[in-house]
Amino acid sequence: MAHANPQISQSQPVIRQLDEAAINRIAAGEVVERPASAVKELVENAIDAGARRIDVSYADGGKTLIRVTDDGCGIAAADLPLALARHATSKIDGTDLLNIHSFGFRGEALPSLGAVGRLTIASRVAGDTAAEITVSGGQMGAVKPAALNSGTIVTLRDLFYATPARLKFMRSDRAEAQAIADVVKRLAMAEPFIGFTLRDVSDGGEGRVIFRADPASGALFDALQGRLARILGRDFTDNALPIQAEREGLMLTGYAALPTYSRGNALAQYLFVNGRPVRDKMLTGALRAAYRDFLSRDRHPVAALFIECEPKLVDVNVHPAKSEVRFRDPGLARGLIVSGLKHALAEAGHRSSSTVAHATLGAMRPEPTAQQPRIYQMDRPAPRPSPPPTPGFAEMQSAYSGRVETSEAGTQEPDEQPAATRPLGAARAQLHENYIIAQTETGMVIVDQHAAHERLVYEKLKHQRTENGVAAQALLIPEIVDLPAEHAALLLDQSDDLAALGLVIEPFGPGAVAVRETPAILGPVDATALLNDILDDLTDQGETHTVASRIDAILSRVACHGSIRSGRRMQADEMNALLREMEATPHSGQCNHGRPTYVELKLSDIEKLFGRI
Repeated sequence: MAHANPQISQSQPVIRQLDEAAINRIAAGEVVERPASAVKELVENAIDAGARRIDVSYADGGKTLIRVTDDGCGIAAADLPLALARHATSKIDGTDLLNIHSFGFRGEALPSLGAVGRLTIASRVAGDTAAEITVSGGQMGAVKPAALNSGTIVTLRDLFYATPARLKFMRSDRAEAQAIADVVKRLAMAEPFIGFTLRDVSDGGEGRVIFRADPASGALFDALQGRLARILGRDFTDNALPIQAEREGLMLTGYAALPTYSRGNALAQYLFVNGRPVRDKMLTGALRAAYRDFLSRDRHPVAALFIECEPKLVDVNVHPAKSEVRFRDPGLARGLIVSGLKHALAEAGHRSSSTVAHATLGAMRPEPTAQQPRIYQMDRPAPRPSPPPTPGFAEMQSAYSGRVETSEAGTQEPDEQPAATRPLGAARAQLHENYIIAQTETGMVIVDQHAAHERLVYEKLKHQRTENGVAAQALLIPEIVDLPAEHAALLLDQSDDLAALGLVIEPFGPGAVAVRETPAILGPVDATALLNDILDDLTDQGETHTVASRIDAILSRVACHGSIRSGRRMQADEMNALLREMEATPHSGQCNHGRPTYVELKLSDIEKLFGRI
């Protein structure tokens, strides 16, 4: 039941024009959701102004103070009132809303901030005097002289004081401060040649530096790598693969981490379109699809990817916050990400994350024990008789499970590369009939024989599927699935791709689809449920991997049961053959579930364990 609105007469409704203050406050609700939104808009304005250094300060999570200082081109004193007018901007002239080369262009940020807070802008253009203007709750003051050497200082105090209801939706100071830091770091990734400083001045004075990144120099790729190392950590850049791909006017660059360097959530995924940080569901779906065969469902890849294209190929005027974009050809952008990442992961070969070795060393360090009380000689127990001597090492060789038995034909050819000089080295022992110990030129490698062989068998099965196709089984009686007409048309548009995976469908009258063949490897299939799952993928992402995922899951299960089992004793030539095959097989650094198949310890790491360094 609709309730009467006390603000509207119950007689004939009257259409009225809202005043400027109400309009600005409504617009501010779309542009400024929280303090981090205000920081984003102000920092983007500074970048558009050509700033080389940007300093951001906040107090109480940005609720009481946000100050952005830059050394950009500044705003002329005569233009300050116009800068606070809605839809006034220097970025575009309004003739072409698709040819946008700047972060801002809507002309809504400054008037929105002035409508809900107390905003002061002080700026100076080269060769002119500095001036400032203040607007509070939408009420603009006069332009006054100011003291400023160059650039612009924008100060926002008491955010949402004019709309107190919005303050009730603010989170804790710590949560808002973390959101501000995330915004600044994302923009710092997009602009490695600009210096950024973030300070918390809640306690007054100069405050505490939360984040600092000095402007980089040199080539773009090197500058980007240094900036990512500063923000995401050296571990990321050490375990990330450079990405560079191009297709039909779209260029993809950036870094993507190895599958064994993954996270439990998707927070460490950074996507940029023409330098603009975006949170686009289609792009994150493409990133997830590229790692689909290497990570379990509860793990997420880590990546910083940049898509560059002509501005007319992408529409950034989709959302007031400009966090979403729409590509003219979304399938092209998605395919570029998937193919570019898969190609880079394949070229990585058997490589695994170096953080696995760090975790191994951490697990090997003994737990600190409480200091035992001193025992004097008079309190020591009497010595017991010595036990009979145990067999020496040579006498244990016949029953020692860790030995390596060499075959008579185990000698290498003179022109063959010595096994010890290969990346995974030469097998030296097998422990507990499950772990292979290999010696390399720079240390040692511990291989999980079951996990490694499982990945090798899985890759072989996938290669066979690609070469020979997916065998299909014809249904004795085709299964008819009733669907809405638009859903049936969507499925039939993908019929050729589905047929390549062994799923053959045909139209069966209006709003119905006949399933005639299903992939043989799946066994009995619930066709209705399968088609509904495919429709969910097509509706959500415009592409489906449902059938391929199910086939891959079967192949993975077959590989698991067909691989070397734990507990099997292997000969030296078998272990070395496994190591050589791992070196030659892409993705062999992780098993089918994303876990590492081997751990590499450098000689320096081993020496640390024994206190030799």
